[in-house]
Amino acid sequence: MKIKANITIEYKNSDYSEISYKSLEVDNEGFVESELKDNKIDFKIESDSLGSFLNTADDLIASEILIEDVLKNTQK
Repeated sequence: MKIKANITIEYKNSDYSEISYKSLEVDNEGFVESELKDNKIDFKIESDSLGSFLNTADDLIASEILIEDVLKNTQK
């Protein structure tokens, strides 16, 4: 069985999306395909195992939450 998901995250501006893209790129290599488009990032997750798929999605979301917190705190 092949499990697939597409996740799109839209940012306040293209600077934020680029920071996030570059920050996540290293960790996602080999697990998540990502494409930067202006102020959005499209993520594609694909796995043969539900457990692996869920772990990858969870890691992506947790990393994104951390990046959002850093961006919010650097605005102040």
